[in-house]
Amino acid sequence: MRKRIALAVMAAIGCALIASAQDKKINELTAEERASGWRLLFDGKTLKGWRGFHRQEPPPGWVVEAGAIKKIAGRGELGEAGGDLITVDQFANFEFQAQWKLTKGANSGIKYLVSEDSPKTGRSAVSFEYQVLDDDNHPDAKEGIAGNRTAGSLYDILPAGGSKKMRPIGEFNQTRIVKRGTHIEHWLNGVKVLEFEQGGPALKAGIATSKFKTIAGFGEAKQGHFLLQDHGNEVSYRNIKVRELK
Repeated sequence: MRKRIALAVMAAIGCALIASAQDKKINELTAEERASGWRLLFDGKTLKGWRGFHRQEPPPGWVVEAGAIKKIAGRGELGEAGGDLITVDQFANFEFQAQWKLTKGANSGIKYLVSEDSPKTGRSAVSFEYQVLDDDNHPDAKEGIAGNRTAGSLYDILPAGGSKKMRPIGEFNQTRIVKRGTHIEHWLNGVKVLEFEQGGPALKAGIATSKFKTIAGFGEAKQGHFLLQDHGNEVSYRNIKVRELK
């Protein structure tokens, strides 16, 4: 019995050491990543490189806490609590990665190819959105068509595949978005959950039945900003990085 207890204690210590080592690598690039062209979009300490949609400074309600960009819970959605947060820089062909953590029932999103011409005013952008959602506790997961509003989906257009695996509330999930030419992929926790062609028939069909069907030129942008959505709920993002593809 004592031997088993000792082994259990040693295993727990080992796990703690591994977790500690992983924590030290948060918001940092490895030498291999730097050599491959990756760069951080978040330094882990400030909102440098980020600003509000149609603003020159970050909107209220976004803070840096515990090595993550955190959206403080606010009133309602669509910018009422402050507004969306976008990168200063724009990207055309890229591999993007980020980790995100939700509170129970939370809703957010990572938008890409964002243009400040859509719309020309306001605090919230209209663009492709990688859905960030608590599928089990937010009603939006049951809305839309065939699950196209669940986590990892191209919001309200194309659903994420059924093979996805979500981590428990309070733990970080991993997002990867790849765009090369017209080909786009969504990954969630190491699994590819969606791929489509920009301008392709599947995308056009999805847009035709979505809330974006009346927006001229929707889905046609070739480059744009990344955006973290303010949907009024508490959500945290970290390890945000990108590399440009040719």
